[in-house]
Amino acid sequence: MARAKAFDVDVAVDRAMEVFWANGFGDTTPQQLVDALGIGRGSLYNAFTSKHALYERALRRYYERETVRLIEILDGPGPARERLRAAVGLVVEAAREDRRGCMMANAAVEFGEADEVVNHLVRRTFERQEAAFRSTIEEGQRAGDIDPDADAGALAAFLLTTINGIRVLAKADPDPRRLAGLAETALRAL
Repeated sequence: MARAKAFDVDVAVDRAMEVFWANGFGDTTPQQLVDALGIGRGSLYNAFTSKHALYERALRRYYERETVRLIEILDGPGPARERLRAAVGLVVEAAREDRRGCMMANAAVEFGEADEVVNHLVRRTFERQEAAFRSTIEEGQRAGDIDPDADAGALAAFLLTTINGIRVLAKADPDPRRLAGLAETALRAL
């Protein structure tokens, strides 16, 4: 009879996400994962098969936690322009408080196109964020809050680039005035 797992897999993935987010994939050692998850090395590999498989799960968890929050704001109630302001504000606040940057952007920088699975997860995340920005911008255009002649796709891509740029910049320079100024400049472009 197989032994039941002595740990909560969801908690383990959350903890692994934090370790990978702080260190990246390449600089995270199996021992760091074992220590953070509070399990033995054998349990780590039995549960997740490999460091890379655990990293993939951690990226998916990051999507579920961070990207879904952004999308919920963009899809929420209220005027489109205010939802866009709240979404960008969420990113600025998170970047000020947590200088690890965006885990997906970090993965994109670390792997580029070298890892098909990671690249797919990163692209899917960015595409989903951009689609949510675009939908909100188009809603604002229909309501007359945003210039209806503006290219909604280009504005959405611009906002996606801006929020990721803010996250990267905050890793080196978390000055709240600077980050808020960048956000405000981006929002004025709408």
